[in-house]
Amino acid sequence: MTTAPTPTPTPKRSTDEARATGSIFQRALGADFDRLHPEMQRRFGFSSRDRIACIGTGRMERIWHGSRLVTPFLRLGSRFNILFPERGRDIPFSIANYAYRDSFGRETVTFVRTFQFTRPRRFDATMIASDCRPGTVIDYLGTHQHLAVDLAFRVSPLGGLVITSGDQRVSALPGSPRCPDALTGRATVHEWFDDGLGRFRIDVRVSNPVVGPVIGYRGSFTTDYLPVDSAGIPIHVRPVRESART
Repeated sequence: MTTAPTPTPTPKRSTDEARATGSIFQRALGADFDRLHPEMQRRFGFSSRDRIACIGTGRMERIWHGSRLVTPFLRLGSRFNILFPERGRDIPFSIANYAYRDSFGRETVTFVRTFQFTRPRRFDATMIASDCRPGTVIDYLGTHQHLAVDLAFRVSPLGGLVITSGDQRVSALPGSPRCPDALTGRATVHEWFDDGLGRFRIDVRVSNPVVGPVIGYRGSFTTDYLPVDSAGIPIHVRPVRESART
């Protein structure tokens, strides 16, 4: 009688290898990724290899914007799913995070946020890890990746993630010119997991050096992790045009 060979166990990837081949956020944070709350690690730790999506649903306790001076810019941005002029309280909210390889072969994560006002508003972004600046993630905003924003990451004392925006470029224009500081919106995002509520919490603030506060929102949500089938990610969460800037 022939004895079947014993299967060779699949070797586990080392921590360094997992960071190098894992999510764009693991690459950005490096060893600090392990300091995130376990639920935050799950939410920000998957890549296109995992073939899953993180779908969040909840409510924004408050959505606000600054002076009337910013309203025309918010209205213009809403045409391209970049911010919006509405404000309110207790607004239903959802966020769709899919990881995939874009047309340039780059590991990409969608951040498609939907705010259910009387007229639903979307705030679309796709993120990639910068090849030129280790630790930096590039956040492409809008339906056509109109703006490219450099993001920096750090871990908060709550085991949450603090994201701050840096240089911004108009990727929709030839040469991707840098936005003058007076025209930029500087964003700070803090997302963390609230063990008492069993929910993720988020606080977003955008300001401008000239006019001050621009827009912000805070609230909470829960997440579901869904398999992505062979058809890939839904077309409605992908940008219409992709920028080659890295």
